[in-house]
Parts: sequence; structure tokens; C-alpha cells
Amino acid sequence: MEVKSLTDGMSLPASSAEAIWFVGCGNMAGAMVEGWRLAGTDLSRSVAIRPSGRPVEGLRTVRTLGEAGRQPDIVVLGFKPQMLDEVAPEVARWITADCVVVSILAGVEAASLRERFPRAAAIVRAMPNIAVAVRRGVVPLYSADGSDELRERMLRLFAPLGYVAWCASEAEFGAIGSVSGAGPAYIARYIAALAMAGETRGLDPAVALTVARETVFGAGWLAATTGESMDEIVRRVRSPNGTTEAGLKVLDAELPDLIERTLAAAGRRSAELAAAARGIASEPSPS
Repeated sequence: MEVKSLTDGMSLPASSAEAIWFVGCGNMAGAMVEGWRLAGTDLSRSVAIRPSGRPVEGLRTVRTLGEAGRQPDIVVLGFKPQMLDEVAPEVARWITADCVVVSILAGVEAASLRERFPRAAAIVRAMPNIAVAVRRGVVPLYSADGSDELRERMLRLFAPLGYVAWCASEAEFGAIGSVSGAGPAYIARYIAALAMAGETRGLDPAVALTVARETVFGAGWLAATTGESMDEIVRRVRSPNGTTEAGLKVLDAELPDLIERTLAAAGRRSAELAAAARGIASEPSPS
């Protein structure tokens, strides 16, 4: 796995201006645009195609592909994966042998995308998480047909958004995405639960949320900046037979299984989306 990251001193400069079409620019694609704008990436030749026409800050926004202008260098698929067969035929008309298709569609495999876009120079799957908006995201990348030149080009494009990993297989891509893709939502739930526990102990709701949020942020930043293992951080907080140890006995008994079941549920839904894109019925999910 090849890695480039803003956090490890291996970041690459923002790419020169590419003509990027964002076909659909909702929460995730919009977060990518926010991160690139924050990094100073040149988006002057890029355009958002949104049927609603709702503007995307920093991009020229149009309602149809025909209004987008010059042929794209890169097309980012940012709509819902369930819309693939509705949208793909129209998009495919604009794909040339010089165009790279970058898909952020959850669960839709590279082979399924290649079937829809046979003329594309390459198909690249990306699974950014929402933290790319503040350049602290995680972005696994995978391509079955990309050259070394393409890999470097995509690294240059995505490196300003955070930790970027080129994956050797789609399985590896999915494994990273299962942790990082929805991870911010899971962490947000943990912060909210921690804040609620503070409220039940008499804290003002705003204070409880700030304390919970800063505690999680501080722990993550400590781990990222010191390189210490999670066990070492626990050791520094816990004292024998103390309050932290008492709480950890509860957490350690329940948290690993809870996280595993959470990721397994998300994985089953990803498999269903992949099967739908392949045009087959997925097997019923185990109860």
C-alpha cells in the first residue's frame, strides 16, 4: 500500500488546474471541494453539475452536462450509488480516452464502473471521509487499470485533503473504508453520548458537549503527534485500581464487539450496493 499524507511529512503540492466535472456535489463531494479550496488548489477549470442548480461555493455550477463546457480531464461521480444506471449513460457520452473517472459511490466496484464507462482512460475508486473538508480526512484509492503516472497524479490531487492510501486490492480499499468512511459519524455518536453523560451529572449542555468534543480531539491529537500506541496512552491515564480502570472494565467488555457489529452491518449494506451495481440480487442479510 502506497501512502501520502499531510500528517506524515510526505504531502505533495496541489495539482495544477485540472478540468474536473463533479457529477453530483452533495455532502461528500462538497467536502472535497471545501478541502481543496482551503488548500489553495486551483479549481478554476472545474464545474459542478447539479440538476437543482444550487450553487457550490468555489465552483461554476450548472444544471446539465451539456452546460459544463470543455471536455473534462477528470469526472468525479458524486451522486447516490442507487442512481448509477440512471446517470451513467448520459455521463458516458462525455467520457473520452483521456478522461479519468473517479468514483466516490459507496459499494460500487471498479468492474461495474468499467462496464458503464468503457472508454475512460482509467477508473479510480476513492472513499474520502467528511473530514477532508478541513484537510484531515482519510482517502483510500484503488484502480485496477491505472498506470504509475496516474497513481502519482491522483496522489497529487488528493494529498491536500489528508491521509491518502493507494490500495493494492479492492478488498484492502474496502477494509480501510469500513473504518474511515463512516468513522466520523460513529465518533460523533460517541462524543454525543459522552456529552449526554456529562449532562446527567449536572453539566450545562453546551459545556458538556465542549468537554466531550475537546477530550476526543485532544486524545486523537496526542496519539497523532506522539506516535504512542493506544495501550501506552491508556497506561498514562490509568492508575492501578483507580477510577479509569473501573470504567475500562465496562468499556473493554463491550466496545470491541459493538464496533465489530457496527462495521459488519455497514459491510453488509456495501455488499448489497455492489450486488445491485452488478445487476444481481444480493443474498439476504443474516438476521
